[in-house]
Amino acid sequence: MQEFLIPAKPDLQAARESWLKMLARERRLSPKTVEAYERDTRQFLHFLTGHCGGSPGISDIADLRPADLRGFLAARRNAGAGARTLGRGLAGIRSLLRFLERRGLANAAGAAALRSPRQPKSLPKPLTASDAKHVVSIEGQLAEEPWIAARNAAVLTLLYGSGLRISEALGLAGADLASAADTVLRVTGKGGKTRLVPVLPVALRAIAEYRRLCPYHLDPKGLLFRGARGGPLNPAIVQRDMAKLRSALNLPDTATPHALRHSFATHLLGRGGDLRTIQELLGHASLSTTQIYTGVDTARLLEIYEQAHPRA
Repeated sequence: MQEFLIPAKPDLQAARESWLKMLARERRLSPKTVEAYERDTRQFLHFLTGHCGGSPGISDIADLRPADLRGFLAARRNAGAGARTLGRGLAGIRSLLRFLERRGLANAAGAAALRSPRQPKSLPKPLTASDAKHVVSIEGQLAEEPWIAARNAAVLTLLYGSGLRISEALGLAGADLASAADTVLRVTGKGGKTRLVPVLPVALRAIAEYRRLCPYHLDPKGLLFRGARGGPLNPAIVQRDMAKLRSALNLPDTATPHALRHSFATHLLGRGGDLRTIQELLGHASLSTTQIYTGVDTARLLEIYEQAHPRA
């Protein structure tokens, strides 16, 4: 998609900035979600600049038709965007138009009338219990530096043992989980939502070993997990080390750090955990998000049935 130096007139640029600030401050959306909405609406403005023959202002988008939005979605699809990306982009545009509509500046009916792209039904890909245990063990780590191996094991154990997102684990402070008595952790997840998650003894031992070996002072007010040079640990480093583990253990490409969170939920469900509790532990706003794991468990049961049943 062609990009333009000035994709919108000052009035629309200012309104969009106000909308983005509202999302962060009042709606308390996560920084990554706000960043994605900023990117999606910026791409939309670039499309409109080419589509309308000039930088659009509020008056130009006041009465957008479904055909205009379909044109944008078609352009993004031709550029390689998938259904989930298109759906998020349309959601961002709708949100911006509703923001303008509440101020009497636009009509959001055209965006509301457009059906979102059909989302593919993909199931999470958890690791098996034995693979997950191997991945999170300190003995299974490939880092040459003992303290980095201990750090990686501690991070991965939190993802699998407590169902944390990688951003949540790397956002822990030095004061968190400093004692063997800290068996419950307060986590702030997406949208600023706070939840309590249990911390297994094996995770506390892994963190204690990391603390013992870490060459840097872990200030209680600073971050718990550090990079090789003492700065904040970048998620990409964890993902890179997980890729090395994946290769060494001959695991599929779906064996990512986030797959450990999927494994946490799937294995709990397989052991009799109820969906409502798993929803709370994962920090899902909607139970329907958690229900996807029932599909994983059913698929696994059918696989076992087909392998084991003499008449299958």
